[in-house]
Amino acid sequence: MSEPERIPNTDNIQIKPGFEQRYKGLCRNEEDYEEFMKYSLSFLRRSIRINTLKADIESVKKSLSEKGWILTQIPWCKEGFWIDNKTGRRDIGNTEEHMLGYIYVQEAVSMIPPIVLNPHPGETILDMCASPGSKTSQIAMYMKNQGILLANDYKGMRVRPLGINMQRIGATNILITLMDGARFRDLEFDRILVDAPCSGSGTIRKSLKTLRMWNERSIRRIAGQQKTLLENAYKLLKPGGTIVYSTCTLEPEENEGVVNYLLNKYSDMECVPFEIDMKLGEPILEWNDEKFNPQVKNVLRIWPQDNDTEGFFVAKLVKKD
Repeated sequence: MSEPERIPNTDNIQIKPGFEQRYKGLCRNEEDYEEFMKYSLSFLRRSIRINTLKADIESVKKSLSEKGWILTQIPWCKEGFWIDNKTGRRDIGNTEEHMLGYIYVQEAVSMIPPIVLNPHPGETILDMCASPGSKTSQIAMYMKNQGILLANDYKGMRVRPLGINMQRIGATNILITLMDGARFRDLEFDRILVDAPCSGSGTIRKSLKTLRMWNERSIRRIAGQQKTLLENAYKLLKPGGTIVYSTCTLEPEENEGVVNYLLNKYSDMECVPFEIDMKLGEPILEWNDEKFNPQVKNVLRIWPQDNDTEGFFVAKLVKKD
């Protein structure tokens, strides 16, 4: 893995003492913390996913290569590629392939939750926090436009790009709803994705303002909302069904702590292991003097420095028959 390119003018960036103390505690040692900050203050590699609802992988690769684009396979997603250009151009969103919906510009780790969800054609699936639709479109692709995919978000301004993106990629099995994900009632789903709103500490390299906005009070508030969303997903899930819970943060309260809450409250839920072709971080099994449910060891915690990506978290939860 090559060294990342540092974002300019970040040498004197102010790191809050509370953030530094917390992340030095989360990292294994001082060297790990320095690596975390080095990657967090470096440019993120651009990546795309080829949309097989409209085109096949090889023909799109050939088309982009002829225009100078260099595609490097993302190990954990066969449709996913990191992308550069021989000329240095970065505007992949201005290509014909993007406009026609043959590709979707999507972060590499963002492709993991739909893969872990493992949707099948003909199922009834809920994407509870769907906008702008990268994971929604990936789920629709795996469903081959067969079955029902309910794509929900809670703000009208967020639903608009969701609808536009679903039209562009040719998803025809989608119903878009506008409501608080915690207020769904009297429905049953085979699979549910809860890609929860979060504090975003895994996205620093894409948005440096995350460092300025970081504070522990907001983390506790957001964790409460995430527990409500995940608990409601449990109530909507058929026996034998699967929930994938994911965030783009590295905070234990929002990740392992939320999964621990659900496991301890509902004995018919299991956090199950899954395989993914990447380097993984160690799950946090104890935080703030609280020992988490042993099943929390099966979650996926991704640090930016492990695979030169964003920071991310994924848990696969199954309801017993």
